[in-house]
Order: sequence, then C-alpha cells, then structure tokens
Amino acid sequence: MSAPEMPDTVRTTCAQARAEVDAALRTVSQGLPRASARRVNEDALLVVSELTANAMRHGGGLSGLAVRVQGGVLLIRVSDRSETVPLHVPADPARPGGFGWLMVQRLCSSVTIDVGDGGKTIVAALDLSEEPGPKSSKNCTRETRSTG
Repeated sequence: MSAPEMPDTVRTTCAQARAEVDAALRTVSQGLPRASARRVNEDALLVVSELTANAMRHGGGLSGLAVRVQGGVLLIRVSDRSETVPLHVPADPARPGGFGWLMVQRLCSSVTIDVGDGGKTIVAALDLSEEPGPKSSKNCTRETRSTG
C-alpha cells in the first residue's frame, strides 16, 4: 500500500499538530453520533501528539506534518530527520514512558513507515467508519519501506 501524496506543512509544536487534527475532523465529525465523534477526536489527538512528540524527542526534529480526511479515513503524516524506525520496547517500571508507539499501533487501522535518505515518514490511518478505540493487533498493519 503506497502512502498518498500529501503536502507537508511544518508545525513546531504538538499543540499546533492537534489544532490541525481538530480542523480536519470538524466537518467529518458532524455526521457522527456525539459519543463517536468525541472518541474519534480523542484517538486522533492522542496519535498526532505521540507522533509529533516522538519526532521532536527521538527523530531529530519534526520536518513535516500533514493531516487530511480521505474516503472515510483520517491520514496523519509525520516526518522527521531520523532513519531509525520506532520499536515497541517492553515496559520497565524503572523507566518512564515506552507506551506511545504501541498506543499508536493499537488506535490506528494501519501505520506505514517510509525510510529514506535523511529521515522517515510515518503515516497513521484512523478509519472513521469503525468504532473508535483500540483495534486488535490483527487489524493493524505495519509496513516499513526504504525509499532511499
């Protein structure tokens, strides 16, 4: 599955990325029951916050962000300057964090990672036609491609 072309608009903070998600979902969520719209928005905000924070913390900085709704799917595309692919790290009570990548994979219907010269792009897809919330691991695909 190829990631769709989306124009990058660089955002510098998680708050700005969250505002982009809010704007993308504003029209779509009007057609959903109130509780579903709220859960869709919360899931999307968690995903974009985690991906942008990780790009800034572990990826050498955020180099691109695009959010759009296409065919009933919210696509969140985050680029950074690191070619290192995120890994699930087993929980360790002595170390804070380590749950974000697993959360992204559980909330999204698919996650793809394109690695190229000088960085990577993660495209997280949230299917707006499904009930929001954690997906079973069999519903979440992870595809890593090298483009460079």
